[in-house]
Amino acid sequence: EGFQLLAADYSQIELRIRAHLSRDPALVAAFHAGQDIHRATAAEIFGVKPEEVAAEQRRYIKAVNFGLIYGMGAFGLAQQLGIERGAAQQFIDRYFQRYPGVADYMARTRELARNEGYVETVFGRRLWLPDIKAGGGPRRAAAERAAINAPMQGTAADLVKLAMIEVDRWLRDSKLRTRLVLQVHDELVLEVPEDELALIRGELPLRMANVATLDVPLVVDVGAGDNWEQAH
Repeated sequence: EGFQLLAADYSQIELRIRAHLSRDPALVAAFHAGQDIHRATAAEIFGVKPEEVAAEQRRYIKAVNFGLIYGMGAFGLAQQLGIERGAAQQFIDRYFQRYPGVADYMARTRELARNEGYVETVFGRRLWLPDIKAGGGPRRAAAERAAINAPMQGTAADLVKLAMIEVDRWLRDSKLRTRLVLQVHDELVLEVPEDELALIRGELPLRMANVATLDVPLVVDVGAGDNWEQAH
């Protein structure tokens, strides 16, 4: 009684990290402009204005955007979207044509992993990949997918841990009654007295967004309610 749950999550954090790592000019510009990245990407790939992008086109490109984070190829994308493999490959090819910096980043990362045996997050945390030179195709392919994925998801994990440290320090130093109670993926969940809710809503996103400086802005979405569902 007298408290609410507040959920604060980093918006599209892995996609923002990919833009930072690849330094692709078009991706970086889209995030700086505050665009819906899936709609902006669909507009680029289908050659239409953002307001003309159909819901189905946005869905396809959203699957490509997130699939590339996990190293997904044409076969996996085709299965996810329920389309022919050739059509899925066309989506991926178009994506790389429009965002060549992403293709270059992925190629550089695979090469680095093969040469060094590891990849790193933005903050220097390493993931070692003993199977990157494995003779068996599936093991090597899995290591290559991990090499692409780890710098993005690993950096996201680093950021949320930095945010936990900063938020905990702020709450203690300010002698607030708000408590940090849970971390889920890219989200922090806090229990907030109603008389502190306005302060936390206003200050928390800024503190989370400023734990690191990337080539694209970090954005934090905040919601509150009597339970976790309502907070979203």
